[in-house]
Amino acid sequence: MAEKNQHKYDESKIKTLSSLEHIRLRTGMYIGRLGDGSHYDDGVYILLKEVIDNAVDEYIMGHGKKIDITINEKSVLIRDYGRGIPLGKVVECVSKINTGAKYNDDVFQFSVGLNGVGTKAVNALSSQFLVRSHREGKYSEARFKRGCLLEQKKGKNKDALEGTLVEYIPDPSIFKKFIKYDFQLIQRRLRHYSYLNSGLRLICNGEVFYSKNGILDLLKEEIGEESIYKPIHFVSKILEFTFTHSNRRYGETFYSFVNGQYTSDGGIHLSAFREGILKGVNEFSKKKFDGEDVRESIVGAISIRLKEPIFESQTKNKLGNTEIRSELVNRVKEIVIDLLHKNRETAERILSKVEDTQQLRKELQKVKKMARERSKTVTFRIPQLKDCKYHLGDKKGKGGESMVFITEGVSAAGSIVSCRDVNTQAIFTLKGKPLNVCDLKRDALYKNDEMYNLMRGLNIEESVDSLRYQKVILATDADVDGLHIRNLLITYFLRFFDALVEREHLFILETPLFRVRNKKETHYCYSEAERDKAVGKLKRGCEITRFKGLGEISPKEFKNFVGSKMKLTRVESASKPVISKILSFYMGRNTPERRNYIMDHLVVDDND
Repeated sequence: MAEKNQHKYDESKIKTLSSLEHIRLRTGMYIGRLGDGSHYDDGVYILLKEVIDNAVDEYIMGHGKKIDITINEKSVLIRDYGRGIPLGKVVECVSKINTGAKYNDDVFQFSVGLNGVGTKAVNALSSQFLVRSHREGKYSEARFKRGCLLEQKKGKNKDALEGTLVEYIPDPSIFKKFIKYDFQLIQRRLRHYSYLNSGLRLICNGEVFYSKNGILDLLKEEIGEESIYKPIHFVSKILEFTFTHSNRRYGETFYSFVNGQYTSDGGIHLSAFREGILKGVNEFSKKKFDGEDVRESIVGAISIRLKEPIFESQTKNKLGNTEIRSELVNRVKEIVIDLLHKNRETAERILSKVEDTQQLRKELQKVKKMARERSKTVTFRIPQLKDCKYHLGDKKGKGGESMVFITEGVSAAGSIVSCRDVNTQAIFTLKGKPLNVCDLKRDALYKNDEMYNLMRGLNIEESVDSLRYQKVILATDADVDGLHIRNLLITYFLRFFDALVEREHLFILETPLFRVRNKKETHYCYSEAERDKAVGKLKRGCEITRFKGLGEISPKEFKNFVGSKMKLTRVESASKPVISKILSFYMGRNTPERRNYIMDHLVVDDND
């Protein structure tokens, strides 16, 4: 009877949370993922973004041309030089949900934050939070702890410039896994702010982020010297876009922004931009090109300003204003047509590029057909793939835990086969060294059985969106040949399927180089330093084994390295121009240049 009453549903079970309690209890609704600081969208960077958004909004409205940012370990200080929060409303503006001036179009016409939540969430999720506003020679400040007001001060400070200062420390009881800020991720975010607000100067720990040409600078940084014509660029008060084509890329690359906010998942404005380009090119050329022919190898960016943007969540990653689509498509189309008429040389290069792509696509269709017919004569299944039960995208089961190990040879695969989890762990076995595709075109993937089967096994032929596994893991030996094979595979993915890397699906399996053991203890060591430490701990009489390849590790031992204690290193990508240069130098057809570089940088051990 007592147990029955315990689950009774009555008035006592109904709870009403304050806005502060709700933010702290349901953090994901306000800032998305918490993370550990290693990902661009981790919560600590969303806190930073929310405060900077307010400072940028001041600049958009014509107040303050500089934002100072100081980040010291986990403490963040942001100072803008705008109008400052009205002194009588400082506490309310940073602590009470649905309080702010951004509901008033006369004050903020194109604000990033419209829900009155951003800074309140930062306050609620900070162990310490300070806000100080300077206006007309006076100031008002308030200190909080986890969203609760500790003290408030007011006074005069005639020498201080007008504006708002916010200083906070993310609450370690909320951000339990947060270790440290990744300044590369912060720099990327600040560069975006500068591109979208040309003329605004952001200074972070002494480093200046400034753009004179808006998102045109973003495109030039992204594509480097790969552009085959001068980028098309249009700018007005509420719409700015730019695009160009490259001969070094596959697929399409777009960046989209709303009111200065990077919408990483795109949305209505991005789909309208893509369609507008297609319609503009077709109407100008009086032809009917397919979208994939026009947009193949395109790199573009669009930024729009809306009075009432509708985002899918507080993190504002995707725009949902469906009512703007038709008008925006027509607007982009008309601008593209006009710019192509005004720039005949650019227009000719675009049409030449599109026609070449169209022809290559038709030729590729023939190669695809031959490859598929050839694969059918071998088997209806992929001979090198030992599949698992669940896959990424399955509505039921453990698809989100699925992974595929790409192994070097049969012996390495054999160790994994006998100890893998057949529900979530698949194996693709390579036969020798894969093809170096650095300087090859896409048709090479269909002419080479191994590259073709790998593409089919992962199900990424048409798009990375259909990837069958959450993690693609390179499991190669830790010797020279193994590292070479790893580089060839990374080149394969970066050259033709870079989205797989950008979306954090590609990993390297870390396996031990040494085993140090005695009769009582066994230590697996991933470096010579770890080996020496283990030897020192076990002292005399220990046995040291050097693993030359994965096939030398027994299945019983290997289970430790592909199970719960598996060590993975995610393959990260730099900007595309940097990647292109790296691949060209290390994997391209420039053997003499590489040889000279190696000879000039040889390190000779004095003990040898």
